[in-house]
Amino acid sequence: MSSALIFAGACTDLDEVLVGEVSEPFNGEEPTFGTFDGGGSGPSDAVSSAYNQLRESGSANHGGYWSVQTVSSDEAAITQKGGDWYDGGIWIDMHRHTYGPTNGPVNGTWGQQYSAIGACNTALAAGNLDANQTAQVRALRAFFYYRLLDLYGRVKLVTTPGTDAPQSTRAQVFNFVESELLASLGIASVIGMDLSSSPLSASQTRYRINRFAALGLLAKLYLNAGVYTGTPRYAEASVAAGYVIDNGGYTLCDTGCSVPNPAKRPSVASDPDTLEGYAAVFAPNNNTNPEIVWAIAYDNVSGTNMNFAQMTLHYSSQFTWNLQNQPWNGYSALEDFYNSYDAADKRKTANFIVGPQADYEGSAILDYASTEADISLVYTTDINELEPNASRQGGARLGKFSFRQGQRDNMDNDMPIIRLGDMYLIRGEADARVAGDWNVALTDVNTIRARAGVSALGSLTADDFLAERGREMFMEVTRRQDLIRFGKYNDAWWEKPASAAFRNVFPIPQEQIDASGGTLTQNPGY
Repeated sequence: MSSALIFAGACTDLDEVLVGEVSEPFNGEEPTFGTFDGGGSGPSDAVSSAYNQLRESGSANHGGYWSVQTVSSDEAAITQKGGDWYDGGIWIDMHRHTYGPTNGPVNGTWGQQYSAIGACNTALAAGNLDANQTAQVRALRAFFYYRLLDLYGRVKLVTTPGTDAPQSTRAQVFNFVESELLASLGIASVIGMDLSSSPLSASQTRYRINRFAALGLLAKLYLNAGVYTGTPRYAEASVAAGYVIDNGGYTLCDTGCSVPNPAKRPSVASDPDTLEGYAAVFAPNNNTNPEIVWAIAYDNVSGTNMNFAQMTLHYSSQFTWNLQNQPWNGYSALEDFYNSYDAADKRKTANFIVGPQADYEGSAILDYASTEADISLVYTTDINELEPNASRQGGARLGKFSFRQGQRDNMDNDMPIIRLGDMYLIRGEADARVAGDWNVALTDVNTIRARAGVSALGSLTADDFLAERGREMFMEVTRRQDLIRFGKYNDAWWEKPASAAFRNVFPIPQEQIDASGGTLTQNPGY
């Protein structure tokens, strides 16, 4: 990778705050937890070093890709709680779309993706990969460039270690990503494709890119082609997603698809013994879930960097899950997004943590630093303000990637990149846009709604579809893309005024421009 590319991370002040404790001592023995098998960190082979970058590129921890995608959307916010989480205003800027070229997470996310691309380039240059492995790494590198395409638009297409490249247009980056994915599949187009000679496997490989994962990436790329290039490619999006649905052998995790609940508290009757359906897809023990096509393998020891529990939970929630360390009390869901779910929607229960909180034995948790008359820890769905003194208990907490008893800072849940539920929604949207009739998406939308336990819709509008996609894909870094595609990203929402259209792409980090020797220029508007 060229020395002109600078890699930097983002961090926040996460000093431990001793503010809560259980309301009464344990009346039994100290809880103990056996060894938990979260599926490990994936296979070890000639392409492991490249795939490991999925965990190092901000996919599920604080400060990078996941944070930038999520906090800039209407899903969640990081509120300033007095002296906590101000961080120079970087997350307030992210929420209000006032981010600029010197924003730390914008620069850090750029660096994370180029570090990953560098690892892919190194693997390809080594000359020891077979045809299948070469196709995998080319597709993996295309995925990291897809991230850069989506966030920054105009980036450098570096494909050889130790070299630099000119800045490409967004359309050129799109064409590169498309061509690499098609080449990895051994086809010229998804229309009328014949995969019989594809170097990618047809087997379900989960932690490696097979032909269905590559097609899933193409489906995502084509869904957003109109944004990236000005030319919609919805027909191709439908074909690619439909092929995964019809030929991959994957199934929606629904009734009867369940795993033991690793968060179960023996004394709390309301804790289910198992997680079923949608909740099972994102559980700590989701490593054999039949819905997931391609996932990032996380493990609390050997595959670290998923930290959602630490990022979202109040400090005192340590006592609910017997977490090894105190959480950081950062991220909360926005009330309007939470309220977009019907009360009966199973995804609402799976995705959010709300209401009074109890410890391992079911006793109320108290927050002794609270200024309220009742110092019980209660997650409210409303948040009083974004800054400077947001409620420490304000906002539903992000629980989709659920937690387990005795959890470390690093979680075991695999992070789906391609899963079947998303493919249904991509096909439905693409078909509706081609037909000019949102009702064309009803069959696919109602398939997803049936799994969620809510009634079938009889008609659809664009707004209905966007809301349904939001409910299904919460926390899966698609919401910002969706808002842009539906023309909603620049709208006003809670504590955010309307923003200008140039905000649809992030600025090229100033640090990268300064180091480029004039080979990088800024995106318009910044």
